[in-house]
Amino acid sequence: MEKTPLFGKSADELKEIVLQMGLPAFNGRQLTEWLYKKHARTFEEMTNLSKKTRSLLEERFTVGLTNFSNVQTSSDGTKKYLYPTSNQRFIEAAYIPDDDRATLCVSSQVGCKMGCLFCMTGKQGFQSQLSAGEIVNQISSLPERDQLSNIVYMGMGEPFDNLEEVMKSLQILTSEWGYAMSPRRITVSTIGMIPAMKHFIEHSECHLAVSMHTPFHEERKKLMPVENVYPIAEVVDVLRKFDWGKQRRISFEYIMFKGINDSPRHAKEIARLLGGMRCRINLIRFHPIPDTPLESSSEATIQEFREALLLKDLRTTVRASRGQDIFAACGLLSTKELVKMQTSDF
Repeated sequence: MEKTPLFGKSADELKEIVLQMGLPAFNGRQLTEWLYKKHARTFEEMTNLSKKTRSLLEERFTVGLTNFSNVQTSSDGTKKYLYPTSNQRFIEAAYIPDDDRATLCVSSQVGCKMGCLFCMTGKQGFQSQLSAGEIVNQISSLPERDQLSNIVYMGMGEPFDNLEEVMKSLQILTSEWGYAMSPRRITVSTIGMIPAMKHFIEHSECHLAVSMHTPFHEERKKLMPVENVYPIAEVVDVLRKFDWGKQRRISFEYIMFKGINDSPRHAKEIARLLGGMRCRINLIRFHPIPDTPLESSSEATIQEFREALLLKDLRTTVRASRGQDIFAACGLLSTKELVKMQTSDF
């Protein structure tokens, strides 16, 4: 019989599990604490559970934590961790230290359905959804777990295409019974799946990042097929209808492509589209991937573009490039490992 992992279950689910086993409800609270507060990796470590209870749990369940299988370390301190998944595939998590803060970029899917022209993960195609446990495992099994200050859902996959498990993982991270993190330390990125985005806004307090990459409809359709379903103008219109308060942040991600989206005309249209909106624009250098004609804009062009947006009263930053020497672009390391595994099967 295949055992069910407990890591990734909510406090209520763990309580229901022990009650169904004929155990007292307080065992559920103990399990919750061992999984999310004390970071137990085996039932044997859960010493305030009786030996009989631990034995019963061992028969039907696993703790469900998985160690990374590979790590690459950049000269700038960035680390890219590779985690195996339940379907014998791989996901990536990038640890990015920066002075007094440390950010972990986590994945939400194995592969991706969205087919963005500039994304290596999309070239893998969609393989499977990650469970809440597999998402949070990237944090719990991280050697630098206790040094983290921020988490961003900007790794492999589109988070809102896996809405239920992503929301469940956020509950684990922010609940008092879980990791008790402030939602203001967590940012979830999306290409703009409007129904799921609205659900997230209404049921979470975490920050939101929207991948724009061009403000023009016809251009965005060529870069991001999702524009055919959820145009960026409609995404922005939806965002304007919500009261965000002073602490919650919206940002727009904008990868700079040479000769494609980096002209004064683009800056002018972004200003028109976002004018009067309290938001931030993150300009991002393009990290080259195989088999694409796309190139990154020059440093001078990126800085000129930023200045043009700043003159329009739009808060704009240029994101620092990290991990250039360790397959920096998301999806490169997992693709390499997947190809290696498939080759070894012959």
